[in-house]
Amino acid sequence: MNISDIIEEFIKSTLGDEDKLQLSRNDLANYFSVAPSQINYVLTTRFNVDKGYVVESKRGGGGSVTIIRISQNLDEIIPHILNEIDKVNELTFNKASDILERLVFEGIIDKAEENIIKSAISDKALAVPMRADGLRKQIFKEILIGLMRR
Repeated sequence: MNISDIIEEFIKSTLGDEDKLQLSRNDLANYFSVAPSQINYVLTTRFNVDKGYVVESKRGGGGSVTIIRISQNLDEIIPHILNEIDKVNELTFNKASDILERLVFEGIIDKAEENIIKSAISDKALAVPMRADGLRKQIFKEILIGLMRR
């Protein structure tokens, strides 16, 4: 487990069942003996909209950060994700993986289903590396529409 994983787990456990957490970026960096940029990296890559979070930063005062868990009705999550996917031309494997992680967290799919979907949309499965992101987008959208029908 690397330091980014440890920081992510710490933040998630501190957040617990709450929907909002305010912390100091500098205090967190000092606690883990890392540069504040490492905290920024974790916040940017592990606590983004695709994963069901919004991060609000305030300048000054030690870099106050508020992490908000996006709460949505289960019936609204997939249409919201579909809407976000429609806004982009292509869907990278990493972005799709972030979305799948959120669907597991929300209880819409289980870990086994996540792994099956990841296999179906992997670069290896698509075997068209130059156009994989656009094809992945279409496949992923169809999977989400299928999930809405269950």
